[in-house]
Amino acid sequence: MTAHGEEAPVSSELVRSYVITGGRRLPSADDLSLHTLVTLAPDRELPLGASPEVRRIWDLCAGGYLAVAEVAAHLGLPVGVARLLLTDLAEQGHLLRRAAPPPAQAVDRALIEKVLHGLQTRFA
Repeated sequence: MTAHGEEAPVSSELVRSYVITGGRRLPSADDLSLHTLVTLAPDRELPLGASPEVRRIWDLCAGGYLAVAEVAAHLGLPVGVARLLLTDLAEQGHLLRRAAPPPAQAVDRALIEKVLHGLQTRFA
């Protein structure tokens, strides 16, 4: 706490989301879901004048595919802000996006038991 008349120290760690996004609206969740995988496009160079957040995204995505939620967590930013920055990079051709794999389908238990029985008969 600060005493009366003292100014609180200003930390550069806190940057408001609207400063990072330039006051733009956040994209809808349908554009880039939490599970969408992103990585750098081949043979791309970091855009000139890239913000510190974009530079960090660049470094993160250079290692391979990451989910949007993972990028946001590594950046320590709200997911909407990370989605906006990722959308910008994708629209500029710097990022490749891949939909997350669909959820596994339930398989008929009777079919699995028949396959297992057949394998046991053949190889046992």
